[in-house]
Amino acid sequence: MSARSVDPTRESVPLAVVRRSVAGLLRLVFRIRVVGAEHLPTHGPVLIAGNHTGFLDGPIVFMMLPRPSAFLVKSELYSGPWAKLLSFARQIPVHRGAPDRTALRRALDVLAAGGVLGVFPEGTRGEGRLESVQHGIGYLALRAGCPVVPVVCLGTAGALPKGKLLPRWRAPVDVVFGPAFELEVTGDPRARSTIADAAEQVRRHLLAHLDAVSPPEAA
Repeated sequence: MSARSVDPTRESVPLAVVRRSVAGLLRLVFRIRVVGAEHLPTHGPVLIAGNHTGFLDGPIVFMMLPRPSAFLVKSELYSGPWAKLLSFARQIPVHRGAPDRTALRRALDVLAAGGVLGVFPEGTRGEGRLESVQHGIGYLALRAGCPVVPVVCLGTAGALPKGKLLPRWRAPVDVVFGPAFELEVTGDPRARSTIADAAEQVRRHLLAHLDAVSPPEAA
């Protein structure tokens, strides 16, 4: 790590206090249930891959993780009122639409130092059905060679509907971690086809986890 970098496996006392306080506030506002946290390795690099249906996905997973973490967040948030808060929380801005080498390098630094990195590989909020994912998740998983832990957020879209400023009081939200997995990749890890295959493996694992934990649709 460079002299200017921080240890991603530790967090400052102010950040730890804020994270615990906000986690408690979130549990007061919403009925949050965290399932499967035991799947997260207690040490070493881990890549967290999640579905993305609501604005609350990232903040809730970040606050509820038992380990310090950094998440890739869209760079647009760094030009608004969230900028100072995101910098304090050591999140990583990423420019969408093209490979962001600076963000990828910072993300790999977190993993190389044994930290936890969170990514929502769909790249934007949607139905959360994972029809496609960004190839950056495959690149990171290949380069880091670390376990990937899928996480599914259920209920976040309803807890804070799009376009609403106020959340639904005591709305149920489930954060469900799945078993860690590692990629099975052959071929040149620098080749686009290999990176695409790695991203597809992450997508399939995450989709299988989503299908396993989602409530059945009403007939």
